[in-house]
Amino acid sequence: NNYLKVMSKVGIKYVEIGFRSFTSTTFRGSNWYTTDDYLESLKIPSSIKIVVMVNASQILNQKSILKATKLLFKPKSKSRIDMVRIACHFYEVKQSLKILKELKRLGYKVAINLMQISEQSDKKILEISKKLAQTNLDILYFADSLGSMKINDIDKIIKGIKTFWKGNIGVHMHNNLGQALQNNNYCMEQGIQWIDSTILGMGRGAGNAATEQFIIEYKNFFKKKLDIISLQNLISQEFA
Repeated sequence: NNYLKVMSKVGIKYVEIGFRSFTSTTFRGSNWYTTDDYLESLKIPSSIKIVVMVNASQILNQKSILKATKLLFKPKSKSRIDMVRIACHFYEVKQSLKILKELKRLGYKVAINLMQISEQSDKKILEISKKLAQTNLDILYFADSLGSMKINDIDKIIKGIKTFWKGNIGVHMHNNLGQALQNNNYCMEQGIQWIDSTILGMGRGAGNAATEQFIIEYKNFFKKKLDIISLQNLISQEFA
């Protein structure tokens, strides 16, 4: 609750608060499941929109993609979730369009997050861009899953995606080369609309761009007055 309150204060609009997953035999924490009951128990500021991520494999491995999607997600009118981000490998995109279609029917804003894009050929990126341009997808995200991308790589991928895709683009950077913040800044300068960061850069492997650093860059770029002190207090109280 404290985290959500501070995210509102520093101007963050969308918080991806966890995964949406089927029940497993091992407990993985409330935010692995992020159930609607759990979300109802939180004090979510009116300025914050809630996002959850679902691994495409969670649904694609079930007997019926349609039934599995409806099992995980109730209609938007009955949920605190505003947006669902589908994390998928390139080979899963075609089948994931069925998930996209159902989530849109249920009323959600939907993003598809293309993983390990640095390992894909220019031809493959163009094919996916063309395929997704023919859907009602809201945001096409790509992730530097291996943390290997530099500015030139990002530039080439953005240009490839924009060949056919004319909608919003999102980026998710990993910090293996210590360039996640620099990459985020470059994407901001290129007009990319959705850019990820995490408190203290917490994330898989080398982590992500740090929110407390990126928010300062964002503040300077857009010349906005943001409550940085609240964020620093949150870090020392809850995260450090």
